[in-house]
Amino acid sequence: MFAPRFRSAFRPASKQASQCLRQQRKPLPRNSISHQMRQQRHQSTATFSQASKVLFKAYPFSVAAATFFILAGAGFLAYTNYLYYTYFRGAFHKFPEPVAKQLRKALYYTNQALDAKLAVKYYKEALRVADEIGMDPFSDEIIGVKIQLAALMEKVQQFRRAIEILEIVRRDNLRWVEELGSKPGNEGKRTRVLGKTVGVSVKLGELYANQYVDDKEAAEKRLVWAVETVLKEQKRRQEEGVKPEEGEWMDPDQIGGTLEALGHMYEEKNQHYLAAPLFLQALTLSPPTSCHTAVLMNNLSISLAQQAPPPTPGQPPVSRPALVSNARAWAERAVALAAKCTPPERTEECDMACAVATHNLGEFAEMDGNIAEARKKFEEAKSLAKAIGFQEGVINAEDSLRRVGKT
Repeated sequence: MFAPRFRSAFRPASKQASQCLRQQRKPLPRNSISHQMRQQRHQSTATFSQASKVLFKAYPFSVAAATFFILAGAGFLAYTNYLYYTYFRGAFHKFPEPVAKQLRKALYYTNQALDAKLAVKYYKEALRVADEIGMDPFSDEIIGVKIQLAALMEKVQQFRRAIEILEIVRRDNLRWVEELGSKPGNEGKRTRVLGKTVGVSVKLGELYANQYVDDKEAAEKRLVWAVETVLKEQKRRQEEGVKPEEGEWMDPDQIGGTLEALGHMYEEKNQHYLAAPLFLQALTLSPPTSCHTAVLMNNLSISLAQQAPPPTPGQPPVSRPALVSNARAWAERAVALAAKCTPPERTEECDMACAVATHNLGEFAEMDGNIAEARKKFEEAKSLAKAIGFQEGVINAEDSLRRVGKT
């Protein structure tokens, strides 16, 4: 719908930007994670617009657009959503019928006729019945029920209650891992329970960072633990080998999502020198042709451009021009990758990455004093954002165009 007006109004000067637009003309699935994050982004605009003043006083460096990527950690969100549903929704056949009966009622009052009190009643009843008939409290199914109960609390904006539930799950899981996980015959279960606990900790990091809870210290603590646990377990397996019956550890997407989540936390704290290595490590684990890889490239670009690392004794500081040059290179790679992605791998993340990275290239040109190039990139970014219905990107580009127009 946007394409004819777009083409007649403005033809992007960049070949890669043109490719981005041509690729996106096919309708994209509206149920993608990036679409859900765009809805969340609009709800959070006011809060982050205040925080943006802290980041770049000299140049208002794409903060509104960067917010999307802070929120759109698709690997991270996919992982936590995986925990919510893999062992619960659509899997009643894994439960004894007395438990499944209560869960069907709970799910009805969660998704069909929302009634939190009744849903909680039936979740608790399901857990009580499961305990009576001797279901393993650390099975995937029972952990899944508890996580789904926390998801309900989040859904009705009872964020602290959701945190309480997940903290109990985390505490109980870790107690089991410490006391029984190393015993013969429990190796495989230890791997599974520890992996679930990492996911729970990542979700806790998200909930603690929620603007309605706003406990950044607790969020960082949970995310640091998750990253350290992932890397420690991975290192142990590499050095000691995988023990019999241990099974596989977390897959690259899950590990990358954990690293990315902590990277976003450091971004929000304006500690970009800590965020950049995490995004880079997550990037090495991301598929080379995925749209989310383009998002990670742009995240890395943003972190590099905004770095102000503390001085290291005996080492010269990295110059601002060098940081901006590296940031520009990653933004260009993000645009190139987003332009190359084609369906079915292509998602809305490619369109967003293209628009935001193009805008960032305009910011870099402005930093270098190349106003003509900056204006061209901002025009491209505006057109791309308009073509995909990314209104915040349009506004951000228009603000930048007004700024360079005064230069």
